[in-house]
Amino acid sequence: MYGKAFAPEYQGALTTLSVNSSLVDVLAEGTERLREAERAGRPGEAARCGLAVAEAHRRLGHVQEADRAWKASYRAARDAGDTAAMAWALWSGGTLARQRGAFPLAWRLLGLAAELGERGGDVVVRGYSLAGLAETGRIQGDYAAVGRLHEQLLAEARKRGEARHTVWALEGIAQMHRNTGDYDRAYALFAEAAEIAERADDRRGHAWALRGLADVLSVRDGATERALELLAEAEATCRAMSLSSALAYNHKMQGNVLYRAGRHAEARDRYELALSEFRTMNEPRGEALSRLGLAKSLARLGRDRAETAAELADLARTLERSGLRHAREMVARAQREFALEPEAVR
Repeated sequence: MYGKAFAPEYQGALTTLSVNSSLVDVLAEGTERLREAERAGRPGEAARCGLAVAEAHRRLGHVQEADRAWKASYRAARDAGDTAAMAWALWSGGTLARQRGAFPLAWRLLGLAAELGERGGDVVVRGYSLAGLAETGRIQGDYAAVGRLHEQLLAEARKRGEARHTVWALEGIAQMHRNTGDYDRAYALFAEAAEIAERADDRRGHAWALRGLADVLSVRDGATERALELLAEAEATCRAMSLSSALAYNHKMQGNVLYRAGRHAEARDRYELALSEFRTMNEPRGEALSRLGLAKSLARLGRDRAETAAELADLARTLERSGLRHAREMVARAQREFALEPEAVR
């Protein structure tokens, strides 16, 4: 049985905040409480409040502000001698690094966070940090290395009855099944995640699960209208909670669904919107995937063949350098789709 979802990253004076609180509200209250703690000379409380500030900035796409905030939270935790708070700050920094495409840094920071979480006796930050490592490997396409870790974390979350973490693990495993072509298994896992998230009032987890369901319905069944309905529902949640990154990925998925349905002009518009959003928040993976979708849509709309070839070749080089193997394979498939000879990556 799962309890109501909670947000363990909202700590100290901010524990009353809900997992569904608007990020704009989290940022405003977190900043106020952080300043109060700093004025009172309470570094431990400053570290805890600073964590919420860092996470709000990160999820709103404020990359530089998030970077400054997690580092300040870490310094305050170190001054307070609070090992667990240091681990949480490193988790935030590692998650930001992954969002920015700095995968080696993400591995290092999240690994340190898991270590400090164990040393500080905080099982939650340890679990979140291991989950961050698993997600980093999954995003890079290294399913063999992190599939078992996803399953381990799912078992731990189920045992503790922790809804939010269970939903995260289910969605990660579902995404790997979807990417390897096991659509039925992916759908079942996304559906379970959506059900648990809805019962636990985890609106963010529910929005991501709806996005996964829409993807499978589109690619497996060609159920375009139902997929777009689910994405519209998820989009409303993203807007209500100011989930900038999730909203951009939702728009990119709308582009995918429309492209598969042959509605290439509509797909182009969605990809252009997503591309603009990802560039604003400096999220290179989302930017690359939106560029790919846009290039394919423009090709279908009659773009010059040489321009399409050049765009896909540039994307291939970018993704090869960044270590995004699954996305790199997607570009190779696009080159085959348009009968374009893949360039040797330099």
